[in-house]
Amino acid sequence: MSAQLTGHHEQAPEHTPEHAADNRQRPPVVVIITLLTALLTVLLIAFAWPAARSEPRDVPLAVAGPPQAVAQVEKGLEQAMPGGFEITAVPDRAAAVQLIEDRDLYGAIVLDPQQPEVLTASAGSPAVAQILTQLSTRLSPEAPAKVTDVVPLPADDPRGAGLAAGALPLVLGGIIAAALLTQLVKTGSRRMVGAIGFAITGGLALAAVLQFWLGSFEGSYWGNAGVIALSIGAVSLTLLGLEWLFGRAGLALGAAVMMLLGNPLSGLTSAPEMLPSGWGALGQLLPPGAAGTALRSVSFFDGAGAGRPLVVLGCWLAAGLVLCALGALKSQRVVHPRHEANPATV
Repeated sequence: MSAQLTGHHEQAPEHTPEHAADNRQRPPVVVIITLLTALLTVLLIAFAWPAARSEPRDVPLAVAGPPQAVAQVEKGLEQAMPGGFEITAVPDRAAAVQLIEDRDLYGAIVLDPQQPEVLTASAGSPAVAQILTQLSTRLSPEAPAKVTDVVPLPADDPRGAGLAAGALPLVLGGIIAAALLTQLVKTGSRRMVGAIGFAITGGLALAAVLQFWLGSFEGSYWGNAGVIALSIGAVSLTLLGLEWLFGRAGLALGAAVMMLLGNPLSGLTSAPEMLPSGWGALGQLLPPGAAGTALRSVSFFDGAGAGRPLVVLGCWLAAGLVLCALGALKSQRVVHPRHEANPATV
């Protein structure tokens, strides 16, 4: 009888160690919602804050004319946009044009008694060129100032939309390359070869689309492709090295820096001097910002002003190679003790 009664009892479900571990690894729904909300908020701040706070901050600008008139214009600009411009007095229009073409200035004001002239360089920054064009109406109420675009953007892309939109593919290309290579390629050396090969082919492809199809680039195709390839290689090799050393956490941290800091602070949609104080300078030390500045210089200014951003990209590329080398040394230290502990039998 007791056996029959015992037989009627339902057996409790077995809790295997795998099931217990699976239950421990799943966080509560509230925690997941909180993390997703925090991530969404960070993304909004990263991309919207620089754009919402975009305004001139010490934008290099020249004024050509008599000293008294230059001082008067400088005072007027300070009243109109406090701290917006860093004024350089130049002797004449030719000197101002030379400084603009050398990428030392974003524009200039030429105080001609007959008709004032505002010089812009939309290829250097469409946003700054637009601000200077708006200021031209305030220079001389009697005779509107003439506006001359010294270094214009291509006729096929007069707003520079292609270059601004190209910042995201540059960053994503390096991130996706690093992520896929770590998943699909076993050895670290082959991953590095893959990253370098992809940087070259990606640079050639993106430059071809932007220059020959969209018409967003001018100048040397090979120079533009080289800058893009250097940027993709710098990002992908750095992320590969971080993953090699610190695992997925290193890859995630590197990708977050490139995406959440590098892309919004690149200044490609405006100018580094248009971003909140200090952040524009930081953006120029990251691959997306350096790549954007180098591309503008190589494509529109015959390479003027490209030295510093190319050095920044070169340093990131070198840092990526060093990280990969350190990752290789770490792998050797892990492999060798295993071989010593399990020597091959003869």
